[in-house]
Amino acid sequence: MITVHHLNNSRSQRILWLLEELGCEYRVERYQRDPATLLAPPALKRIHPLGKSPVVTDGARTLAESGAIIEYLIDTYGNGRLRPPPGTPERLLYTYWLHYAEGSAMPPLLMKLVFMRLPRGAPPLIRPLVRAIAARAQKSFIDPQLRTHCDFWESELGKSAWFAGGEFTAADIQMSFPLEAAAARAGFALGARVSGFLERIHARPAWQRALAAGGEYGLAR
Repeated sequence: MITVHHLNNSRSQRILWLLEELGCEYRVERYQRDPATLLAPPALKRIHPLGKSPVVTDGARTLAESGAIIEYLIDTYGNGRLRPPPGTPERLLYTYWLHYAEGSAMPPLLMKLVFMRLPRGAPPLIRPLVRAIAARAQKSFIDPQLRTHCDFWESELGKSAWFAGGEFTAADIQMSFPLEAAAARAGFALGARVSGFLERIHARPAWQRALAAGGEYGLAR
């Protein structure tokens, strides 16, 4: 039995969604973030040394990292589904977006979250200064980076309905979290194609079942 060690409001929501799309049986072991720090509880370190989510156990195997988990699940349970055939242009796009989501898209989104929260943890005496520094960092560096990525998504989704071509694939599942995070944190309106992508994925029955299975998910809109 596959077990998803699922942290609320986290990337592991994608893994639940993929399992629903594949029709796999699985169980969910839920973990809650610390409300003050937003960090995962220490209990996750008993499953994987980094104490991060998602982590999946499947028999004797323990897997971490969203992209690696997605590749394992598609290889093991996909039966040719949700991945373009080898040697096709769509397969190259699929591989690109599978890695781009965490390698390029998430770093500025994580920085945005950190700098948004930074003033809250500062001592009252210096909080105005920290707030000013955080605002400047966002305006001068983070926000322009985010806008570049959002414009890139908008342009690419103008070429095809999904990120890896005309068919829905696991690359779209992988890309869902950056787009949802951008919708929640970017501070500016996303383009019509990106917004349309989010509407389409959120309307999928498998996404809705995964949301029910995972519980609290603050990025759902």
